[in-house]
Amino acid sequence: MTVAVTGASGQLGRLTIEALLREGAQPVAVVRDASKVADLAERGVEVREASYDDAEALDRAFAGVDRVLLISGNEFGSRVAQHTNVIRAAERAGVNLLAYTSIPNAERNELILAQEHRGTEAALDEASVPVVRLRNSWYWENYLNGVTAAAESGVFYGAAGEGKVAGAARADYAEAAAKVLTTPGHEGQTYELGGDLATYAELAQAISEAAGKPVRYQDLPQADYAAALEQNGVPAGYAAVLADADAGIAQGILAVDSGDLRKLLGRETTPAVEVFRTALN
Repeated sequence: MTVAVTGASGQLGRLTIEALLREGAQPVAVVRDASKVADLAERGVEVREASYDDAEALDRAFAGVDRVLLISGNEFGSRVAQHTNVIRAAERAGVNLLAYTSIPNAERNELILAQEHRGTEAALDEASVPVVRLRNSWYWENYLNGVTAAAESGVFYGAAGEGKVAGAARADYAEAAAKVLTTPGHEGQTYELGGDLATYAELAQAISEAAGKPVRYQDLPQADYAAALEQNGVPAGYAAVLADADAGIAQGILAVDSGDLRKLLGRETTPAVEVFRTALN
């Protein structure tokens, strides 16, 4: 089975390529710049260049492939149009499954991050090829900058109150995607994917365990947290998105409890403390 992975030079893309290789599939790494995955090419992975904006290049990238994983892009404001280009190219290629990495409860999720996912899922609704929605919740790796700072200062900052977030290692989501792309019966499915549920106070405890020193959680109002992120070098727009995500976590938007990720993996998901310990070491 040949599986094209878009955005294959990114962190999730690379991990998915590795997972597909373990599953015995033939991955095709679709990237804008082939030099960024030269190491994969050296290992025998086929690399094809295409951007989400280039329909002709996408046609070439998907020629002869059986399945496609559309990893959501990072050009905010352009993603619905770009993702629709990928969907159309997958249709022209006649693939037998198109998977998309979305966000939990996309149809009613009010996070800033969710808006373009909702638009993309609307395009998927009209697709002429079988689709599957992989609605990934938070990656524990999203917190690593804060983990490093918290290990040094003893304080983990956020704006999530007592809300819970369902997190897992990025590699868990990649492995689940590979399972879906290499096994039958997933056409038309929507998977709400998340691992262990944790409050930010519990994440502070995990940081403390990983760092071997006390760490406490300090909750801030959403605006104050956004301002603090800006003061620490985070661009204003992205700081607003992160603070908005924390506010959503406070409301339970990312508290995924479906068990779908564990079912796809056939095992427990990776605890936050393991990801934090690896990063700190």
